[in-house]
Amino acid sequence: MHYSWQSCGFLGSESAGRKLVFVSTGLLLALASAVLAAAPKLEPLPLLIRNVTPVDAEHGIMPTQDVLVSAGYIHSMGEDLVAPTDARVIDGRGRFLAPGLWDMHVHLSYDARFIDVMPDLFLNYGITSVRDTGGDLKRLKPILASLYRPDRAAPRVFFAGPLLDGSPVVYGADDESGIGQSHLTPAQARSKVETLAKAGVDFIKIYEMVSPEVFEAFVSEAALHKLPIAAHVPLSMLASDAAPKVQSMEHLRNIEMDCARDADALLKERRALLKAGREQAGMSLRSSIHKAQRDSAIQNEDPTRCEYVLASMSNTIQVPTARLNAMTQYPPFAQSDWSSALDALPDSISSEWIQAPSHMDPTSYKVAGEWTLSMIPRLADRNIPIGAGTDTPIGWAIPGYSLHRELEILVAAGLDTQRALAAATLVPARFLGLQDSLGKVAPGYQADLLLLDANPLEDIRHSRQIRMVISRGKVVRGQ
Repeated sequence: MHYSWQSCGFLGSESAGRKLVFVSTGLLLALASAVLAAAPKLEPLPLLIRNVTPVDAEHGIMPTQDVLVSAGYIHSMGEDLVAPTDARVIDGRGRFLAPGLWDMHVHLSYDARFIDVMPDLFLNYGITSVRDTGGDLKRLKPILASLYRPDRAAPRVFFAGPLLDGSPVVYGADDESGIGQSHLTPAQARSKVETLAKAGVDFIKIYEMVSPEVFEAFVSEAALHKLPIAAHVPLSMLASDAAPKVQSMEHLRNIEMDCARDADALLKERRALLKAGREQAGMSLRSSIHKAQRDSAIQNEDPTRCEYVLASMSNTIQVPTARLNAMTQYPPFAQSDWSSALDALPDSISSEWIQAPSHMDPTSYKVAGEWTLSMIPRLADRNIPIGAGTDTPIGWAIPGYSLHRELEILVAAGLDTQRALAAATLVPARFLGLQDSLGKVAPGYQADLLLLDANPLEDIRHSRQIRMVISRGKVVRGQ
């Protein structure tokens, strides 16, 4: 099975992909320049994986063969490859070689308690790339500098900087995370995107409280700087108007309001509430609007209108964060391995999170959770690209562990295993224009790889059966 989506402007452009890599790498090298200047640059030793079965979402199961990794890339694949004299030879018999996984929705700087442990947790679970979808750059830059030390094993990080919000900002100065920033005019929006582009962000993130005029300014300025856009659907807009202008949409949130029979009336009501609530705290205003409209919109869906809304999303990656939206249906603490997964977290977190059942209302977001699960097969049936993201560490999301739960929930909701694997490999690479270098097991691709004991296309839970993690051509987990 092959997946393809039409290009959205620069999306999918090889030159755009090279630019994004150059800008991100340039920033990270600048952040870590003092350390890098003192350390010699060492290429990873070649790896020859013998008699392994490659598997990815583009090619499916491939014939058993040898895979040679050199200088951080897959050099060649075939039978009876000759091992370089300095190569490490790895026995892959009976095992499967898959691309490293992505989490498309993380917040590295959201909770300071996670900063030191998050990179190792990601790698332990086979996540070799992440998309940071919102963080204060003052907090995020030191984290990135630390991750890119020569002696540090860490996933690749592609980051957006702050949530580009309107007024009142949801995550503002009073919020401990400090990840949201307010923009009231198109001029402010354009200036912010220009500033972020100079800072080396890989994409931008538009949030829910922006006005349509500010949204349009963000979109046009991002296009000038060849920056992809991740977005929540602004409450002042319809999903069908926003979707064609961005490259990914998060949480499936606010789409249900456009699918309702009275969508136009709901939009008018939301705009009135936003105008009247300008002096209100952004978080409480957003929550009150969601509470007033979401469940009723879902229960009042117009199937014909919803078909139009879904058609508008045909080229826009949807990141459902199903494990978060459908927490009522799939509570994380109901899993048999939840307690053991908590053991890997700092005591200050695990002792808090073990109390999660007592803090969760079993009826909370029940309708929205069921709707999210029902949307997964509808998206797949229309070939709308789906990306795997978790919002870790928000909502009791253990970094790495929660990505595998997301994949399992997507499959339980009706996604086939090949599309689920694509959601955590090909789709995120495509968002960044990196589909020609990441997300497949093929010569010329960067060597972010997982050696698995079982076939993930047979059962997506097999993506957990990790024998070895290879990141940038180096074995970073497993021996």
